[in-house]
Amino acid sequence: MEATYLKYLLQFKRPSGTSRGVLLDKETFILTVSEQANKGIGECAVFRGLSFDDRPDYEEKLQWLCENINQDKAILKEQLKEFPSIWFGYEQAILNLRNGDHLYFPSEFTEGKSAITINGLIWMGDEEYMEEQIQDKLEKGFHCIKLKIGVDWNSEYTILQKLRQKFSKNQLELRVDANGGFSKDEAVVVLQQLADLHIHSIEQPIKAGNWDDMAELCAKTPIPIALDEELIGIIDAEKKKKLLEVIKPQYIILKPALVGGFSGSDEWISLAEKHNIGWWITSALESNIGLNAITQYTFTKKNPMPQGLGTGSLFVNNFESNLELRNELLRFKI
Repeated sequence: MEATYLKYLLQFKRPSGTSRGVLLDKETFILTVSEQANKGIGECAVFRGLSFDDRPDYEEKLQWLCENINQDKAILKEQLKEFPSIWFGYEQAILNLRNGDHLYFPSEFTEGKSAITINGLIWMGDEEYMEEQIQDKLEKGFHCIKLKIGVDWNSEYTILQKLRQKFSKNQLELRVDANGGFSKDEAVVVLQQLADLHIHSIEQPIKAGNWDDMAELCAKTPIPIALDEELIGIIDAEKKKKLLEVIKPQYIILKPALVGGFSGSDEWISLAEKHNIGWWITSALESNIGLNAITQYTFTKKNPMPQGLGTGSLFVNNFESNLELRNELLRFKI
């Protein structure tokens, strides 16, 4: 078996705002493995400024993988444990090599018989831009919308109030994602305001790494709290277990590219379910290659909640995709 990689820069159609700043482009790496006439493709979807493996020797490690692709899988996993997005790409490439034809996890989904319900994501911006996005999602038939918050809370709160006045919690599920944008004291106030509006949940209200503060918030919160960035960089199984036992969140959010691929996600899911913690899966600005693999994996987990999957529509130079969105349902074209 041989392996090569290609660096690729995805360009946003429109600058996309989060509490960490405005994104103009997204660097990623495409891994190709080949064996005789067969090829497998995966995406090593590093997220600069967020991934645990955003480090200077990233490409060096990726080249090491290509040169050692025939090593035992256990050896590769140990060598790549601090490079979750590279391991994510490796898992995809090997699965695709085995299954071929854009397939990673063959199922009723890839046969075109079933679909996945997703939430509509609203990016940060001025009030007019956010309301424009919301109206678009509602017209397309979404019943679950997630808003990025934490930059201008007064404006964001006004938008949420308007939405809730128009649509009851039974008509529209609202989720918010703060990306660690609030202090602990601010979060206490915000959580109550969100509860008054019957918001489904909030992702990462305060910055990751403050376990005691997050545990206190989770213990007293009037709405469910979901951990997101908190999971990044937690590699050891015992530390994962300890994090869940200390913080006791209501949910965890799994981004395979950031938590060690499919095997890393499986480990988190197993621990969460043992502790009666809910979960759902979210993409992290992958190209259509990684998004396709994550979507196929997500279907196999049979979680009935709306999932946080992208649609590949954010970039002007994305790869061709077998995924298509019909209303709020993500489907695989055959």
